[in-house]
Amino acid sequence: MALLHPIQLGVNIDHTATLRQARYRDAAPDAGEPDPVRAAHEAELGGADGITVHLREDRRHIVDRDVELLRPLVKVKLNLEMAATDEMIAIARRVGPHTSMLVPEGRNEVTTEGGLDVAGQKDRMRDVVAQLKDGGMLVSAFIDADEPQIEACAEVGFDICEVHTGPYAHTWSAEGGDFRREPLRRELARVSGAGQAIRRAGMRFNAGHALNYHNVEPIAALPGVEELHIGHAIVSRAVFVGLREAVREMKSLMRGAATGTER
Repeated sequence: MALLHPIQLGVNIDHTATLRQARYRDAAPDAGEPDPVRAAHEAELGGADGITVHLREDRRHIVDRDVELLRPLVKVKLNLEMAATDEMIAIARRVGPHTSMLVPEGRNEVTTEGGLDVAGQKDRMRDVVAQLKDGGMLVSAFIDADEPQIEACAEVGFDICEVHTGPYAHTWSAEGGDFRREPLRRELARVSGAGQAIRRAGMRFNAGHALNYHNVEPIAALPGVEELHIGHAIVSRAVFVGLREAVREMKSLMRGAATGTER
């Protein structure tokens, strides 16, 4: 399935809100800084093709005010990460992001760890997906590189599967980025194989989690991958060079890696 557009970068700006909440958690969001709404604008100027925010049940970083303001102000795609709860479904249907991405959520985790178990709750997922689609959104699932999960996603009606690249990223670090080492080759092959299965099932293949300026290029070069979602590494880089430049640098790495790849 050939694509008519180059690989895209969705920038997760959650951690600009983490920085705000570290100082202003008990204050009105408008009183704190940095403002994730301003961060979205900077990311767009750096070349972001989409903006991602995760509205968690405990509102630990992004809060309702942020989502409400971002929807009319973002000039690219807005992707809302969310748990599959009735509260979040209602918010998504009211706000109307371009994409809603269902993720597992734990109160004690620092960031999302592990993919959504779609296969183990197909009836619930089918209902949630239908409600979100009825609200006019594309619906994405954040899943592990596991074929039964991919099959379940297709069965219940997801439009997009985002493959969890955390195991690949952790193995990259453990193996020093050396692809002569079999564990790293195996993890990349798992992501690639999952992507092929997603596309065969008629869904879009995205990827993300723990990708950074060192490990992103092999993922960006995979055939058929449409979009990468990256947050922490970009916000961290922005401390030194600014968010606009940090986004520009990441997108340049991705596009360079994808050049010449059959897409």
